[in-house]
Amino acid sequence: MAYDRTPLGEGELLEFLAKHPGWRVEGKELIRTFELPSFRDAVAFVVRVADAAEREDHHPDFDIRYRKVTLRLTTHDAGGLTWRDSKLAALADAAL
Repeated sequence: MAYDRTPLGEGELLEFLAKHPGWRVEGKELIRTFELPSFRDAVAFVVRVADAAEREDHHPDFDIRYRKVTLRLTTHDAGGLTWRDSKLAALADAAL
């Protein structure tokens, strides 16, 4: 699948972070931990994000710890963050 592998610029990244509280950048990853009301809610949230990830053909790393779900996003073949990561992060926010 061909797509733009251009890394997000600093301004684009700062704009995304300003509009999406809770997300942070660590190294070359966009990360957020979501806390849900129950374990079942956490798992249902993961399924909703997984469905969005499948549609976008861009898959995050999930870490589920009881009611907390941490998502880690990066575009491996681009060596860092691209628009694909910010788009999936926004979809994850919407899935909450």
